[in-house]
Amino acid sequence: MTIDGLRIPGRGKALKHTVIFAAVTGLTLLSCSFAAAQTDPAEKHQTLFLYFENDIFNGTDQHYTNALRLTWLSKDLTEYDEDTRLPRWGLPLIRKLPLINRPGFQRNIGLSLGQNIYTPEDISRKNLIKDDRPYAGWTYLTLTFHVKNAAQMDVFEVTLGIVGPSSLAKETQRTVHRWVESKEPKGWDHQLRNEPGLTIGWQRNWRLFSKGMGSGFGFDFIPHFGGVAGNVATFANIGGELRIGYNLPLDFGTSFIRLGSGIEAPADKTDPRIRHRKNFGIHLFADVDGRAVARNIFLDGNTWKESHSVDRKRWVADMAAGIAILYKRLKLSYAHVYRTKEFDGQDKAQSFGSITLAITF
Repeated sequence: MTIDGLRIPGRGKALKHTVIFAAVTGLTLLSCSFAAAQTDPAEKHQTLFLYFENDIFNGTDQHYTNALRLTWLSKDLTEYDEDTRLPRWGLPLIRKLPLINRPGFQRNIGLSLGQNIYTPEDISRKNLIKDDRPYAGWTYLTLTFHVKNAAQMDVFEVTLGIVGPSSLAKETQRTVHRWVESKEPKGWDHQLRNEPGLTIGWQRNWRLFSKGMGSGFGFDFIPHFGGVAGNVATFANIGGELRIGYNLPLDFGTSFIRLGSGIEAPADKTDPRIRHRKNFGIHLFADVDGRAVARNIFLDGNTWKESHSVDRKRWVADMAAGIAILYKRLKLSYAHVYRTKEFDGQDKAQSFGSITLAITF
């Protein structure tokens, strides 16, 4: 099967319908996402997320250097057809998708728009740096389905996007560097070539234990596992998050710009952001995510065209620690992330900062 020149193996007809539905539904939801806000209880609230990650928090400008994502998540739904913004013709397909139609669970629909930027260590050089990672950009649209109760959440994502000059990563980085009077990145002529990207991912998060310590203080542990398949990335992952603090939110932890977006939304009306008398909270968290990587286009290079590439490492891990504050309908978190080396010849592991703002309305 071929979709706009992209060869996709496997069961072509079903996958083709899924991809077309994701694109059309995503655009439909984007145009309607700011419909009139709902009122209490918790299941009537929507949530908007802004994610920003950059290695400037580590004083560097290299490798995974910048990412920005905007995510909208619908109110809780008993059935997907309760959201009238979904095209009616797509509902039979949604009901056939695996893992997102579990009986007795609440449902959410989400939409994300984002861009990631990758560069070698020395951005002042115009020539091709063969032993360092390629310049690359990734601009994408993600359609997300959540299936959850207070103890468990499944996240199913379909992402469509573009790698290469059409991602506009070169223009984004050069514009921002001019604004902040930073040095100009000069090697973008060697970036990966244009390639449409498709990934399909799933992740399960669950609250393994949660315990109060009195006076509103408590701790919990939220493990996760899942995987992604596609020409942009293919990997399996496993990890978890430990949180301790005052008025812990009833959600599924802190999400970074990776698989499993939107897990910060309230999962129950007992969340401090919904309880008007107890709508302040603060907690510390530590997160780890390990990945067995079979494909990473930003290291392996283009799929069907000749391009710059480096030898990817098969095992990569992220370790993060941070703080989150809840006030009324807002949740603001900052994490400092340590990422192990991703390719052979990488001088050292990378660190970057991750900021997430979640607004429930």
